[in-house]
Amino acid sequence: MHYPPFFDAVPRVRVRDPLAEFLGAVEGGVIEYRYLDAVRLAGHSCPTVAGAYGLTRLALGALYGAAMAERGCVRATLRDDASVGVAGVVASVVSLLTGACAETGFKGLAGRFERRGLLAFGVEQAWELRFTRCADGASVDAAVNLRAVPADPQMMPLMQRCLAGAADEDERRLFGSLWQDRVRRILLEHGDDPEVFVIRHVD
Repeated sequence: MHYPPFFDAVPRVRVRDPLAEFLGAVEGGVIEYRYLDAVRLAGHSCPTVAGAYGLTRLALGALYGAAMAERGCVRATLRDDASVGVAGVVASVVSLLTGACAETGFKGLAGRFERRGLLAFGVEQAWELRFTRCADGASVDAAVNLRAVPADPQMMPLMQRCLAGAADEDERRLFGSLWQDRVRRILLEHGDDPEVFVIRHVD
């Protein structure tokens, strides 16, 4: 499997999943996710997938500080309905990293480890995402400003030619390269940029 080398340079997300530990799936329950895992889940790498990955990484850091985040112990709410825009893609990446699921999620064992109902759409809130620790209700609001990392001017004309079937092989390669370069800039050059990834603690 070949992919852009910068995928491996993106900061990883380490969490502790009590269910994984209980069932003996992972020693100590510690799971490390890479950006490549989000790409595999979504089936592609794009600014939306990158934004969701980066935003969730920073939100978990804000919620847990130096401690390891507890997967399956975080509630995530989205302002948009599931069918609006890219909300579904964002939610799938959030679910991967946090374990939060909608009504189709894991029902738990004897009242423990339930993931169902930890992810909700269409919630009335000021920002696009809110992450809440189930243990104590501490919350952070989160939003990503992808406009702050503009695409190369060549990219949209090339995309139109590719979609119309008019692009040659060199143009298709250039389009893919420019597309992934924007993803690289979002995750590496702006991965901790508060103008791009905006996090605030909720009082």
